[in-house]
Formats: sequence, C-alpha cells, structure tokens
Amino acid sequence: MAATPSAQYSLTLRVEIEHRPGMLGRVAIAIGEAGGTIGAVDIVQVGRAYTIRDITVETGDASDWPLLTAAVDALDGARVLDTTDRTFQLHVGGKIEVRNKSPLKTRDDLSMAYTPGVARVCRAIYDDPDKAFQYTIKRNTVAVVSDGTAVLGLGDIGPRAAMPVMEGKAMLFKEFAGVDAFPVCLDTRDPDEIVAVVRALAPGFGGVNLEDISAPRCFEIEERLIDALDIPVFHDDQHGTSVVVLAALLNALRLTGRSISDLRIVIVGLGAAGVAVTRILLEAGAKHIIGIDSRGAVSVDRADYLDGSMPSAKRALANKTNLDRRSGGVVDVLEGADLLIGVSGARVVPASALARMNPDPIVFALANPDPEVAPEEALRYVRILATGRSDYPNQINNVLCFPGVFRGALNVRATRITESMKTAAARAIAEIVTDDELSEDYVIPSVFNRDVAPAVAAAVAAEARATGTAEAGAELGFGSTDEFGAIPGR
Repeated sequence: MAATPSAQYSLTLRVEIEHRPGMLGRVAIAIGEAGGTIGAVDIVQVGRAYTIRDITVETGDASDWPLLTAAVDALDGARVLDTTDRTFQLHVGGKIEVRNKSPLKTRDDLSMAYTPGVARVCRAIYDDPDKAFQYTIKRNTVAVVSDGTAVLGLGDIGPRAAMPVMEGKAMLFKEFAGVDAFPVCLDTRDPDEIVAVVRALAPGFGGVNLEDISAPRCFEIEERLIDALDIPVFHDDQHGTSVVVLAALLNALRLTGRSISDLRIVIVGLGAAGVAVTRILLEAGAKHIIGIDSRGAVSVDRADYLDGSMPSAKRALANKTNLDRRSGGVVDVLEGADLLIGVSGARVVPASALARMNPDPIVFALANPDPEVAPEEALRYVRILATGRSDYPNQINNVLCFPGVFRGALNVRATRITESMKTAAARAIAEIVTDDELSEDYVIPSVFNRDVAPAVAAAVAAEARATGTAEAGAELGFGSTDEFGAIPGR
C-alpha cells in the first residue's frame, strides 16, 4: 500500500518549462503519475522561450523524489533545475530565536535595561529572591531538557540530533500558550549529572519540561528533580501522553455509555508513556488493567517479579494490575478486553486479534509513525480508533496538554504538577468536545483548537489553588491568567 502524501515529505521542484501549449499540464500529469500531489505552483522567471516555475509537491516518502525528477526530465521541453527539501529548509538556522521586548535605541534605554539602572533591580532580587519571578524571564520561561536517549521513534540519537525536536517543542509552547521555552540538550546520560545540571540551571526558569529521556532513568530523574526544586517538573513523554489518553477515553466512555471502573484494559508497552498511562487510569478509577511488555503480561507471578529483577516502576504496577494474574502476550490477554492502548512499536498487534475483544471495542494505537495495528485493518473490528498521527481521526497528541498545563502552573506559580492537576487537565480537554460534536471520529479536539490551552490552563490553575500547590497571591503579583493566558496576537 502506497504511503499517504504528507507535508513532511514535500519537495519544491524548480522546473524550466518550454513555452508550448499544454506543457504545464504535461508536467503536472507526470508528477501525479509518479505519485506526487501538487500544492503551490509559482512563477520564478519568464523568458522568451522558457518559464521557470517552483512546483511544491507532497509525496509519501523521500524515496519517491528521484521518480518525480526523472518523470519531469523525461518530458520533451521540461527539465528540473533544482530541488529543495521543504522540511530541511524550515530547520535552516534553527526554528526559534530570542527577541527583545523593550526598545534599545537611546542612551536612556541602555541606562535602564543595562548599566547602571539594572544594578538596582539586581539588588532588589538579592534582597528578596522571590522577586526574580516579577522582574526576570523566570516567571514565563520553561527549560525543555533532554539527553537525546529516547527521541521519537528514533531512539538513542544523542543531544545534538535531539535539538530539532526540542526546538519544535519550544515553538509549540509559544504558539499555543505564550510560554517562552528554550532547548537544553545535555551531553550526559548519568542521572546524577542530569539532576545536578538542571538544579544548577533552575534559577533562570519557571518550570522544567523533561523530554525524550529513556526509561527507567526518566522516572528517577523526574522524581529527584521534583523533590529538589520549587518549580514544576513535568516529563511530557509520561504525563502529556497519559493526560491526552485519559481525555480521549473519557469521551469514548461518554459515547459508548461505559464506566471506567468496569472497563477491561490492555496496555501494550510499559516504557515511560505506558507506566504513566497505567497510573493515571488507576487514579481515574480503572480497576481491570493488564500491562504487556516485551516479556508478556506483567504480574506478581512473573519470574522477574519473584526474583526482584523487575524494574521498580513495573513492580509497583504489578501490585495494582492484572489481578487475575493472566499470562502470555497481547493476543492471549485481548480476550474479553474493552480497550487496547498501544504505546510500544509498529505492528505488534495483528488486526485479527481485535476480534477477540468485547463488542464495540476501543483501540488507541499510538506508536508513531507506524501504529501497533494498521488503522485501515483495525477499523473493521473496532468502534472507536485513535492514533498518534495527524492523517487519521482522533489524533492523541501531547500538544493538547503540555502548553496549557505549564501556562496554568506558571500563572499561579505552582511549585509542582500533581496527579489531580493532570486529571483536571484531562477533563478540561475532554469537555472541549460538546455532546453535539461527539462521534466515533471525534473523541478528542483538534491540536489546532485554540480553546484547549486556555481551558487546560484554567483547570490546572484552579486545581493548584484548591490543593494548596499554588503560591499565595501569585496571580496578583506575578502575572494573571488575563496577562499570559491569551494566545499572543490572537
């Protein structure tokens, strides 16, 4: 099956086309027959005998590009002069930059922004360190911290190769919640060193978003930083995924009339995301969960639990899940399940196995870019299907969560992000979908729905205040929801 054309594999062809009737149409047909979908067509230069045009083409994979150029070059009267990978072009020089908020044009501007006037502000913060939240970028800035050991589906590619992802994360923070975020990619895998570096950097930031750090190290690093710092620490691979999964599930339950306490759930993959998803579902009232890792169903009867070699995070889940002590792989335990959540890898579940589930099953196959089960094959067996991809309905994407969570936490200067704040975020996301809108193809809002981040921010801030996690009087002295909650320029 040919891959669906996607913007990530879009190419700009600069083509010289001879002035003859129908030539542009012939070029377009050649591109289409080679598997490309044409977007924009722009004139670059018009000469006496030729016109040079830039033709933007989406394809299913970069391997299609030689076929496109060969198809155009094969035409009499057309030739490809140059090609540009539009995704790489977008990343040239990085995707973010720092800009000044105040003018710096006169001697007076300089004397207030820098010496000598800045010294008075420094003294004020020295006398009262809390004022750093009022007079520096700290109150609206998040560090996006990674060691590059678990990047997307690429795995351990190191801190330099992780930078484009962390820059993208910073873009999403700014675009959806007005939060200034900066990538901090660390050239160490040692948990002690990572904790020490982040602790040392913390005075300049109002929050820490941990990203793409491999399990089980990520659990220890997060826990230690939460204990050490008085600003929110949030591992998005764990909690962002779990919050959006819970939001989608709440709406799936609304649609199907089920109760989470009665739901029989199978979770495939118990890395960072799988552990966090299990925890939040237990917190939300789920009682029947079986977790599957590379060795099969996790339980207190398994050999690595009994000999003590099972990682501590999985041991804790084994004590609370799989109460029937079922064994085997995913196909074995799918019998009688209502919900399958995949946070593992491509094609680990045969579509035919879904027939073993209870009527009207729900499947969240979230491995990206290739889900645990092919969506086209799964749809014949399931009632509600969600993936991590944007080219299918019901995209479970962390961007629905983390911008609003940090916006709300920063607005009230929360010292941490609690389980109840995460659950509040999930409910806020779910409630964006109205009863009239709710359907099998729409159980989670679009990532571009501009109502999501403010709703999540408000819910998180309210929960922080209700549970005593917020700093007393923070909204009055350090930035209100009105000041920072709105999307800039909208």
